[in-house]
Amino acid sequence: MLRYFSRLNRARKVLWSYLLWWIHTIAHHFEPRPRLWLTSLGLSGIIGLALLLSTRTSTAGTTRLDRWQIFRLFLMPFCVSSFAALVKDQGFLLIFPPTWQENFSALTLIAAFWGMTALLERVYALKMPSPQLERQS
Repeated sequence: MLRYFSRLNRARKVLWSYLLWWIHTIAHHFEPRPRLWLTSLGLSGIIGLALLLSTRTSTAGTTRLDRWQIFRLFLMPFCVSSFAALVKDQGFLLIFPPTWQENFSALTLIAAFWGMTALLERVYALKMPSPQLERQS
């Protein structure tokens, strides 16, 4: 798992940051009503299927997606719809909570994640021999 995080490109780090923001918001504004979560699941299924179909219908042929890419096509609509339902009438400005403390803690969490991935990148770079050193041997 640590190796996975050490090899994340910038786009994947941004996607993980989105997920961390969502988790942080859910933790602070959780609503246990099953209807909210079932509606989000339903929207996730409908929109995820539409996104999946849209990736498979191209004039050049079909696009091969791995299972994690397909999972994300369904996860993102779930996160968006549940986020929207939870923050409704909570005083959010776009995606930002109304208190500076909550914004600060979410941004700190994301900054710690980016710092952790940068540290892991360096650690794993030290463990792996450089291609130039291998050629000289």
